[in-house]
Amino acid sequence: MAKKLTPMMEQYQKVKDQYPDAFLFYRLGDFYELFNDDAVKGAQLLELTLTTRNHSAKNPIPMCGVPHRAVKNYVDILIDKGYKVAICEQMEDPKKAKGMVKRAVTRLITPGTQMDLTGDAARQNNYLTAISAKDGQFNLAYTDLSTGELKTTTLDSVNAIINELVNLQSKETVVDGQLPEELTDQLAKCNILQSHQPEILKNAEVSYLTQDLESPDQQHVVALLVSYLLTTQKRSLAHMQRAVAYRPSAFMKIDHYSKTNLELMTNMRSGKRQGTLSWLLDETKTAMGSRLLKRWLDRPLIDKDRINERQDKVQELLDHYFERSNLQQELIKVYDLERLAGRVAYGSVNGRDLIQLKTSLQQVPKIKYVLETLDSPVFESLTKRLDPLNDVAELIDRAIVADPPISVTDGGLIKTGYNKRLDEYRDAMNNGKRWIADLQAQEREVTGINNLKIGYNHVFGYYIEVTKVNLSKIPKDRYERKQTLVNAERFSTPELKEKEALIMGAQEKSTALEYDLFVDIRERVKKEIKRLQKLAQALSELDVLQSFAVVSEDYHFVRPKMNTGHTLKIKDGRHPVVEKFMGHQEYVPNDVMMDDQTDILLITGPNMSGKSTYMRQLALTAVMAQMGCFVPAKSAELPIFDQIFTRIGAADDLISGESTFMVEMMEANNALVHATDRSLILFDEIGRGTATYDGMALAQAIIEYVHQHVRAKTLFSTHYHELTALEDALPRLKNVHVGATEKNGELVFLHKVSAGPADKSYGIHVAKLAGMPDQLLKRADQILQKLENKENSLPTPAAENAASYGADSSSADRVQESTAPASAEAAPVSAAPTRPAPAPAVDANGQMELFAPAPKKTRSNKGDKILHQLKELNLMGMTPMEVMNQIYQWQEKLK
Repeated sequence: MAKKLTPMMEQYQKVKDQYPDAFLFYRLGDFYELFNDDAVKGAQLLELTLTTRNHSAKNPIPMCGVPHRAVKNYVDILIDKGYKVAICEQMEDPKKAKGMVKRAVTRLITPGTQMDLTGDAARQNNYLTAISAKDGQFNLAYTDLSTGELKTTTLDSVNAIINELVNLQSKETVVDGQLPEELTDQLAKCNILQSHQPEILKNAEVSYLTQDLESPDQQHVVALLVSYLLTTQKRSLAHMQRAVAYRPSAFMKIDHYSKTNLELMTNMRSGKRQGTLSWLLDETKTAMGSRLLKRWLDRPLIDKDRINERQDKVQELLDHYFERSNLQQELIKVYDLERLAGRVAYGSVNGRDLIQLKTSLQQVPKIKYVLETLDSPVFESLTKRLDPLNDVAELIDRAIVADPPISVTDGGLIKTGYNKRLDEYRDAMNNGKRWIADLQAQEREVTGINNLKIGYNHVFGYYIEVTKVNLSKIPKDRYERKQTLVNAERFSTPELKEKEALIMGAQEKSTALEYDLFVDIRERVKKEIKRLQKLAQALSELDVLQSFAVVSEDYHFVRPKMNTGHTLKIKDGRHPVVEKFMGHQEYVPNDVMMDDQTDILLITGPNMSGKSTYMRQLALTAVMAQMGCFVPAKSAELPIFDQIFTRIGAADDLISGESTFMVEMMEANNALVHATDRSLILFDEIGRGTATYDGMALAQAIIEYVHQHVRAKTLFSTHYHELTALEDALPRLKNVHVGATEKNGELVFLHKVSAGPADKSYGIHVAKLAGMPDQLLKRADQILQKLENKENSLPTPAAENAASYGADSSSADRVQESTAPASAEAAPVSAAPTRPAPAPAVDANGQMELFAPAPKKTRSNKGDKILHQLKELNLMGMTPMEVMNQIYQWQEKLK
């Protein structure tokens, strides 16, 4: 037999059944209560005391609660942990309710629909996304509910969708149950909450927001997203902007791996924003400007005219220091107009928000004046978009007190003089006693009764008391008898009744009227949201441009010249973030010169010398230039890149079971497949994740493939010094190296990039810097000398006196087994070859051979066959993965 529930718990359960995947915050008086499993789990997550309801029952109901005034903090904690929260409110006054108080969920809060963001979160977008799949393609829509931004696009692969979601940092995506398993698995791996919206709503709001879209599939995914918002938020979305379709190909494409490698948004070591390009460039004065800067950084331009237009504005602000300073002073006083507009539409705005809105609008005429004094045509269109919304500012100034309370229901919001009725209520409250005294004096004079008095009691209210000897003097047409006493009669008059009602209900009516007036003001402001959003966009853009001007001046950036060809000339280029930490005087600048005849720079040099920094600074310079910012260099001319690919550093993807080397090959393959001759590729130490000969073979094959087929501008750093001979066979490849020198036996990094290959490897020197034992380093030096003398085998411990290690022969054997040729110092020691690699040669077809044949006496028949196959191998017709597979097969045959 089912357990019988109390009426209240029955009501609770009916609501809970509608929101099984959310914590239900159920309003009871001044608290929100959680019951059953919600209470048990909520008490743990929120660190609340877990109690029970119906203590005496056999199975008491677990419960915990939070004060209604502090509910936001607790909701935020659950949302940040990836949960949903349903807010169930009392829909009627408990004092007036008959039976159970009516309750209903007024809002479902989810990770993608958080509105009230504070602190650092206020400077970030919180994107909710939606995905639908059809005919092998994926349609994506995203919105920031707090700002009303709404965009959509179509993508052609699971990887493209995941890349876009990661770039947007979406915490929640809405699906319609028709996604392929591969995609849903990837969403789970990325910790993106999947929410289902079974029904597409057909109403005016959905139609309005999708009306500019031509693609039916894009209309569908936007309708899916908007339907979810309407279902969960249960209110108007008046602040939502009509959906705009965009093409990822209209911007520079950088996948999220490359953005991570380049540390555009997140520091790889700390996971924080400090130490990133976003952190360096952000000198914005407003939260909405900071968000726009990140959007520009996420999607650099590829249209030369638009890039130059932004750079023109930055140049103008850079040339006018005082005007720029004035702009900054005014922008500091501008609040987050985008999110203020969202709260107005949402009905969650309060009096203080409106004062912030008024303050912000009052700065607009001043900002507009500063731009007009520049007298520059580059700011004409932006200046026209600076609508000060004088009507809105004046309404708020006339209606709302300067320092309103947070609550909008407790009164004290509206200025005196705004509403005559409200003034009367306040006058009745503040001056009731004085008015009674004045009325008493007035009635004594009219009636001639000197002892007439006006009094009050809780039963009869206000009254006029006249002694019986003076009853003949009262005006019978106005006085109405209320009560008879022994020696007196008590009366009322129409005027006294009116004032009595006014005084008695003044407080309650005043508070109610103030709220009604506030709602009316809010609705009037709400009608101007589209104007407000356009103003916010213009101010955000101006804020980012002044930020670019500030950092360009502070860090001595220069305006880059953009070309539509393939010329890349950077004089004294610098890594802007590294330089900020080191200081301008300490950082060693470097040139990057690549004309139409140079596609690849092959970079050699020791570890820690700055090869990776050199590569990254080129990518950051390209990103900054195409954002419209100036760049860290003495001078710069850059082509407009359509994409940037990086293979810098690696980590095992343990979740999907992929090794570092596999991740390396996948990322390299992504670049080789998708790069064009207008792309930028950065490859750092490709091939070091496998055996030395495998690695060199793959590295050479990749370089040749890029040279012959891709033609992208490529920086390729390597420890395989044998690859430097490729310069003789590949006309568009040039060797450069990062210099180092020895001083008193110590390694000194010069951090200067020069033409030509590195003259030697400094692996043992770097090992010394790492603190390895002196005996080990001496032994490594002995082995290195033997290898450099091109002896046919590694020196044995017996020949070199294994006892010098102070260990037994077995330990010496281990050193022997783990020693690689000096030319391959970066390869894993366990994969070292058994003999040094000879110098590469050129075959009859002009292709480089890294492996010259060994003396015939050391070659087996099986080895002869493999060497013959290698000689006949058509590397230019194979993908890197095919090369890797072939080498693996040879290894298996040689075992």
